Amino acid sequence: MKIVIVGSGNVGYHLADLLVDEGHDIVVIDNHTETLRQRTETLDIIGVDWDGSFFDVQMEADVPNADLLIAVTQRDEVNMLCCLLAKKLGASRTIARVRNPEYSRQLYLLKDELGLSMSINPELAAAREIARILKFPSALKIDTLAKGIVELVQFKLYPDNPLVNKDLHSISNKYAHNILISAVERDNDVHMPTGSYILKADDKVHIVGKSQDITRFFKSINKFLPQSKHILIVGGGHITYHLARQIIAMGMKVKIIENSKKRCEELCEILPKANIVQGDGTDKDLLRAEKLSGVDSFIALTGSDEANLIVSMFAKSQNVPKVITKINRTDYFDVMQKLGIDCVISQQFITSNTIARYVRAMQNTVGNSVETLYKIINDKAEALEFIAKNNTKHLGEPLHKLKLKENLLIAALVRAGKLIIPDGNDVIKINDNVIVVTTKKKLSDLNDIFA
Repeated sequence: MKIVIVGSGNVGYHLADLLVDEGHDIVVIDNHTETLRQRTETLDIIGVDWDGSFFDVQMEADVPNADLLIAVTQRDEVNMLCCLLAKKLGASRTIARVRNPEYSRQLYLLKDELGLSMSINPELAAAREIARILKFPSALKIDTLAKGIVELVQFKLYPDNPLVNKDLHSISNKYAHNILISAVERDNDVHMPTGSYILKADDKVHIVGKSQDITRFFKSINKFLPQSKHILIVGGGHITYHLARQIIAMGMKVKIIENSKKRCEELCEILPKANIVQGDGTDKDLLRAEKLSGVDSFIALTGSDEANLIVSMFAKSQNVPKVITKINRTDYFDVMQKLGIDCVISQQFITSNTIARYVRAMQNTVGNSVETLYKIINDKAEALEFIAKNNTKHLGEPLHKLKLKENLLIAALVRAGKLIIPDGNDVIKINDNVIVVTTKKKLSDLNDIFA
């Protein structure tokens, strides 16, 4: 598809990287000449240097013939104007990043007038992801497939975990809870494990199953953490606002430390059930005074990656059961992990991956059978959901007889609303939801999984 991206900041760059990798023709518009030059040298894209909200610029970028225009500049108003103009010029679909909560609430009224196919609020999306983790804090990350029937959960193996130094066969025999270990990240490499694969300390493990089965599995290995009840958040920005609203509704108690007096006053007004504290959230004495060591979860949501890292390390040192850290620079991921900060949230990743899923959904209209797509393990692998159709190969054949591509695993089948964790004797039938985990890219049809 021909896709035009307006804005080449962190989100625009990451999104362009993902979409180029999937074989799309990408044009990027940005009025920051040097940044755009760097992007075009790094990626196989065309750059147009100027303001993407201008008619002449969109014409130069051939927006009238675009399948999709995505506006992800720093300004909501510019993003909405870009989409409005693109739709008038003939672009098939448009997506705008809209961060202001007030705009977000009004968009459902103005969506058609603005010509928007989709809008995304990065802060709201990040808040939703954090809320899912707080509901099930045993996990580092949680994704859902097959309309919520299947969960893909990531967790880390610490040295005291009983799964350490066990092979998957023995784990399955001892902890049989209708779950499947679908992928393992070890030393920045991704493995699709077989039964003889031995888990090691510090592995990041992805399991597939139903929510209740995953809960039973964590309880059986004595690593289940109940839903968080007392939350301490440092930083009072938009993510905090969206998150606090969600988790207060879930019955959690929230304390927010924010340095700005004005922002504290605003938070007191819009979040009357939250406990708002004015002060420097990186001050160890203040954190101790606010009983950091007594909370279930600590979340660092300041605007500074460095501050978030430092305060998260302190929270870990105080034995807080769950520590979640927001970062803006994605190149900090490896640094965070080496320092023991495992649960990391990136608005850029969440936003670009959400849009990438939308692009895959667009392709469904031209024969693509991908229902759901999640980039996992820092974009090194994908979890995909397909629907088996009449033209799907090898229907009814036992899975152990199928020749699949390397580094690919059929992790689950959903048939008539029921989850099947497959073994070698199971078969794929018409209308099955087929969940695949793989390091392969550009899979657009279920038949692409076969060697």
